[in-house]
Amino acid sequence: MAKKPDHDADEPKKITSYTIKLDDAQMEKLRAAVAAKHWESAEVPYARFAFKGPKVNVTAYTSGKVVVAGKETEDFVQNVIEAQVTGAAQLGYDEVHHPDWFEPHAGLDESGKGDLFGPVVAATVIAEKPAIEAWRVAGVRDSKSIEDSQILRLDDVIRDTPGVVVETVYCGMDKYNELMLKPQANLNRLLAWQHARALEAALQKKWVGRGLLDQFTKEPLVQRELKKRGLERFTLDMRTKAESDPVVAAASVVARAEFVRQMRNLSREFGEKLLFGAGAQAKAQAAQIVDRLGARALGRFAKLHFRTSYEVVAAAGKLDELPLKEPREKTEWRR
Repeated sequence: MAKKPDHDADEPKKITSYTIKLDDAQMEKLRAAVAAKHWESAEVPYARFAFKGPKVNVTAYTSGKVVVAGKETEDFVQNVIEAQVTGAAQLGYDEVHHPDWFEPHAGLDESGKGDLFGPVVAATVIAEKPAIEAWRVAGVRDSKSIEDSQILRLDDVIRDTPGVVVETVYCGMDKYNELMLKPQANLNRLLAWQHARALEAALQKKWVGRGLLDQFTKEPLVQRELKKRGLERFTLDMRTKAESDPVVAAASVVARAEFVRQMRNLSREFGEKLLFGAGAQAKAQAAQIVDRLGARALGRFAKLHFRTSYEVVAAAGKLDELPLKEPREKTEWRR
């Protein structure tokens, strides 16, 4: 499809250029894929759109021609245009080099763990080769590289795929805070319980012998929970950046989609859009909740074990109304 340059693999990467022809639908997929990378847009005469990346520039013309130029052109063509836009050669490449991706297995991931507002959602997806191939063409990938506006659409694609099993588990905010404010509470243990419960429910619908979890702790917490449930025959592997596996990527999309839906529900209850993350703006919004609805109302929306929640309630002088435990001092690590 693309006109590829010749170069010695041992030489430093040079500035190269690819010319590709895409139809209108593929153009829009490309625009969404590049926009999700938060690259700088550029004005180019006669271009439909153009983006400047760290090591590659992309220009799409109204004629349907796309020019990719820079030092990372081959990577961009393989990982974005071929895999996400046209669904071409990358599928065959991955099937040769990652055959385990296309075998029946479960993928596990979560969303919301680092956000001040909203629950922590664990998701399990079980799928086989036909579904995985269809998702790759549809653009299913690690949810961190997808805008939330597209997450719900891809969640529908995953859930509507024949033969696929999807399960999510999360606690409502009241229950979550009840559990996490107990003296020996631990978020990783709670998340392990959620993952095990979602996986168990999925396996009851469709048995597979193995699964892959995006690693959130070095301890085998989920495996211990599975043993309690009598699932010793199931093999669960863990590794960081496991979303490269398409079924784990699907689980990341499902978890994120459910988190987005729950955030929308909480936003409607509050009366305005709650913010993602746990930065200064989220902290200011938490202070607004306390000021408008009282300190106790914060637990309907926010994770009360976060240091931010304590700081907001303390700054409002309302620890008598919501007696949160003062968090431990942050450890200063020395090199």
